[in-house]
Amino acid sequence: MNDKMKNLAWVLALLTLALAGTVGFMLLRAKPSGGDIAVISVDGKELRRIDLGAVTEPYDIPVTTDWGSNTVHVERGGISVTESDCPDGICIRMGVLRAGGGLPIVCMPHRLVIRLEESDVYA
Repeated sequence: MNDKMKNLAWVLALLTLALAGTVGFMLLRAKPSGGDIAVISVDGKELRRIDLGAVTEPYDIPVTTDWGSNTVHVERGGISVTESDCPDGICIRMGVLRAGGGLPIVCMPHRLVIRLEESDVYA
């Protein structure tokens, strides 16, 4: 084997190692995309699970309990409370909870909690 062939072999070996290292790094950094599943619960009991990434058309969910009523608005990538008969309306002012994270939406007088849960889908 001449010197040119040895040098080419070394260059190819180093490129292969660099490529393998890059692919390995990317696989190690891959994690669940998270926050895709909205969980609506009242008084600690789960009412519904919604895959926010699968929503094709916006829709509303009426939530009526012994403590009061809320309207939950669901859209692709987000969920919010748009109406509530609670005295303070904090749950409405919390805005849209978007996929990817954020604080849960809570209506304390109605014992309503909307939180995001990580999905098992990898990014």
